[in-house]
Amino acid sequence: MAKIIESYHVPVLLEKSVDGLDIKPGGVYVDVTFGGGGHSREILSRLYGGAHLYSFDQDADAERNVEPQDNFTFVRSNFRYLKNWMKYYGVNGLDGLLADLGVSSHHFDDETRGFSFRFDSPLDMRMNKRGGDTAADLLNKNDEEQLADMFYLYGELKNSRRLASAIVKARTRKKIQTTQDLMDVVAPLFPKERGKKEMAKLFQALRIVVNHEMSALREMLVGAAELLKPGGRLSVITYHSLEDRMVKNVMKTGNPEGKMEQDFFGRVNTPFRLVNNKVVVPDAEEQERNPRSRSAKLRIAEKR
Repeated sequence: MAKIIESYHVPVLLEKSVDGLDIKPGGVYVDVTFGGGGHSREILSRLYGGAHLYSFDQDADAERNVEPQDNFTFVRSNFRYLKNWMKYYGVNGLDGLLADLGVSSHHFDDETRGFSFRFDSPLDMRMNKRGGDTAADLLNKNDEEQLADMFYLYGELKNSRRLASAIVKARTRKKIQTTQDLMDVVAPLFPKERGKKEMAKLFQALRIVVNHEMSALREMLVGAAELLKPGGRLSVITYHSLEDRMVKNVMKTGNPEGKMEQDFFGRVNTPFRLVNNKVVVPDAEEQERNPRSRSAKLRIAEKR
């Protein structure tokens, strides 16, 4: 299947997230975040009795990690189209779905894509380089209010209005086109002791909006809830509070908004049963080995 390039991405909570799928013979499984192929490889090592794995990734770089295998199908697409692709392949129900919502280490370490402020590079940030606005496009054309909302909602930055105002003023003198251009404008607005953390939140906000991550996650989770068979498992690793809240809402109430529907007796109507009531986090050893796993949270639920 995949010759895993370890430097591409170190899979987080590998054993526990795949254990959460409770793999059965002949089952149909989906890894919606292929990346370097670490989770997919682990799932494939456990498949038996005619079971099959479908793995999604919209990035051409990830596709290079794939090798054909009879019980494996790679789908180069955004996972928001999960339902459409399963229909295309004639799959009516799933026995398990895994999602690792973290950005591959490969993207942060790629000096050309603009995901990290460690390198001076064009502000692109698109997972799918085939289309859509880049981060630079958003910074140069969105109005001040749109920018402030983006930084506040998706970066949870308290000084979002000051940041937006500084960007709008700066771009009248010179277009913001590179990571360094952006840092030159916003760095003075961050306290020195928290500068790197705040800058990471700003870059996170841009990446989420450029790639429509929250709406894609919503569509995927709704599709997963419909496709999973009774007893099918949903195993999801999140990295920031916005996506974690949405995953928790779907698992607890059956919808991304977290609206509880109750029957006559006050019981919550939800399509899922929580497998782990407490979120699973990486142990100290994994965090030491892979610092990017520190903010990871694993939630597992079973379709009723």
